[in-house]
Amino acid sequence: MPQSAWERIGIDTKIEKPLIAGPAGTLEALLELEPGASAPLVALVCHPHPSFGGTMHNKVVFHAAKAAVQLGLPTLRFNFRGVGISEGEFADGIGEQNDARAALDYLQTRFPNTPVCMIGFSFGAWVGLTVGALDPRVMALVGLGLPTALLDFDFVRDVRKPKLIVQGTHDIYGPREQVDDLFKALQKPKRLHWVEGADHFFAGRLDEVQNVVRNFLQEIVTKPR
Repeated sequence: MPQSAWERIGIDTKIEKPLIAGPAGTLEALLELEPGASAPLVALVCHPHPSFGGTMHNKVVFHAAKAAVQLGLPTLRFNFRGVGISEGEFADGIGEQNDARAALDYLQTRFPNTPVCMIGFSFGAWVGLTVGALDPRVMALVGLGLPTALLDFDFVRDVRKPKLIVQGTHDIYGPREQVDDLFKALQKPKRLHWVEGADHFFAGRLDEVQNVVRNFLQEIVTKPR
């Protein structure tokens, strides 16, 4: 398969560490981009639950971000309120949704009129998909390790944006039967990738997760509009 024009493997990637104005104070962030490049899409990645050690440096989050960076797409990770040097305190997911909206606002100022793919892992998937399902700036959704046993994902059933779910077959927080039922109820376009034998954190299978996300993003940026 020929390489896409967006498959630049990030050799010219620059890393910035902006502080984003959030509703509870500044949010610590990390932006990877190729200066001067005009990308058709930007990626925003949300991390897992702060109360259980989730940060923007989580391994799953890192590999999801790397998938986008490999395609030359500007990619933003950030810490929810109360994590790292982000100001504020944990706010039961509602405040974290507002943090994600603040991150979208920041991307809108940096990359005006550029659509966003919202990516999230675990709790971050619930936050990111909740926000991205309704926000018109978000044109695609990626959920990694959906914790369907702990959080309600029914809100995504009627969303018609392109959707990718990546789930481990041994994920105790997102049992296969629950995720299969959710996926069947989703509107097209949609895709579900099972990582055979993987747990919630995709231990030992992160390269597979990265490749699946990368292929999904590549299809989006190369698809005629």
